[in-house]
Amino acid sequence: MSLEALRARLPEYAKDLKLNLGSLAAETLLNPQQRAGTFIASALASRNAEVTRALVAEFAPLLSPEALTAAKAAAAIMGMNNVYYRFIHLVGGDYATMPAKLRMNVMARPGVDKVDFELWSLAVSAVNGCGMCMETHERVVVQAGLSREQVQAAVRIAAVVHATAATLDGEDALG
Repeated sequence: MSLEALRARLPEYAKDLKLNLGSLAAETLLNPQQRAGTFIASALASRNAEVTRALVAEFAPLLSPEALTAAKAAAAIMGMNNVYYRFIHLVGGDYATMPAKLRMNVMARPGVDKVDFELWSLAVSAVNGCGMCMETHERVVVQAGLSREQVQAAVRIAAVVHATAATLDGEDALG
């Protein structure tokens, strides 16, 4: 399935999502690798097979094999970290001073520019709603030189991809 087929699958009441998917696919604030990886990592985090297949088919050809693996790794590692660090953030107490004892080696050597991996981790954290992770990754990418507009572009991609997945899940549930 292509991006256009995915857009066509959205119901008329989700016309804004159709328009946003189209404009964000051509977003110029992010370089092609950043944009493609953000779409793929966000799709994986959104957990909808149809959306994931369509966006990987559309954007994987724009990535090197290493970058595609890194986008997938960002979704995987943040799936774990977002749960753990959201717990730390919400519960508070001594948990923040305790070692996580979770392996996160991919974050040190993601196989792509660190800023791109951090940007993808930020997008996944936005989908998963982890405030602590969003704050941390946003700070890292801004310190690395990305503008707030670039950060906003990545989060807009994450928001639209997630909303597309949720809409299609809802439509499928209605039969």
